[in-house]
Amino acid sequence: MNEEISKNKKKGGGLLFLIIVIVIAVLAAVFGALKGFGVIKGAPSASRGGNPVNLNMGNFRLGKIGGSKYVARLYITGVIEEANETYNQGWLLDTIDALENDDNNVGILLVVDSPGGTVYEADEVYLALREYRNSGKEVWAYFKSIAASGAYYISCAADTIYANRNTITGSIGVIFGPTVDATGLLEKIGVKSTNFVSGKNKAMGSYNNPLTDEQINIMQSLVDECYEQFAAIVASARKKSLTETKALADGRVYTANQAKQNGLIDSIASQENAEDRMRERLMASQGLSSEEADAIDFVDYEYVYQAPFMRRIFESMTGVSVKRLVDEKLGRSVKYPAYLFQY
Repeated sequence: MNEEISKNKKKGGGLLFLIIVIVIAVLAAVFGALKGFGVIKGAPSASRGGNPVNLNMGNFRLGKIGGSKYVARLYITGVIEEANETYNQGWLLDTIDALENDDNNVGILLVVDSPGGTVYEADEVYLALREYRNSGKEVWAYFKSIAASGAYYISCAADTIYANRNTITGSIGVIFGPTVDATGLLEKIGVKSTNFVSGKNKAMGSYNNPLTDEQINIMQSLVDECYEQFAAIVASARKKSLTETKALADGRVYTANQAKQNGLIDSIASQENAEDRMRERLMASQGLSSEEADAIDFVDYEYVYQAPFMRRIFESMTGVSVKRLVDEKLGRSVKYPAYLFQY
């Protein structure tokens, strides 16, 4: 009898321990998902004018380092913002800077698969790529499944844009919100909520204050200014008038064929074909022989995220994606003006 009690206690203790481990794993996983997405791997150094530079925000996946001339395949994947599981702004800007200062690097091929993102980050990358291009190097873009809104904005820094025949692109426009007015619901359930502010527009957009006409105009003016900037950049990049550009830039998305017909991309091709044409362009612009152009390597530069240890344990044990769980439960609110295609 005593032996059975002892066995049951051991089983109960083991079960309790397992429950505690799972609870800790869930909390750690969710906390990691909400607070910066955990750990970022270190990267090997890249050449910067002949000197090693440690790009310590992310991880390169490289085909070849050093020696011969090469084009960097620079991947822009997922939502463009400060940092998430597929994108890191600091890593991307550092990489562009290092490539600009690498004498062996002759160009960047942006490999884009993104619905866009925040106005600030998209414009920062666009300006960094323009500076890189002004140094005398080539920038091309290749669109994969989606290259919309802020991703298209960034790609306007490219000399030439290619797209897969199944690409969705465009969505040239700005989104900010939504704002939620819950005052009717609060009144119905007997809840009173008050903001203490220093000015009549300080709390505009909060759930417990209906937007006034003045506040609607203020928020729309922010969106309109960002839109004008976007439209002007597209017009300049695609050599169109602003009027012609705005007729296309009503927020809609385009197929690759429609984008080609409207002059938003240059050609529909496979990535391999785009790379062959980039080699031909480099041969002409840099006076390379066909043998020298064929010897140019395309080297992958791609941000690689590593989830926190406890989160990986939780996901492997449960088969549940914490990121997907958080996105589904909390949704994605656009807190700042964004060049983002939502679908």
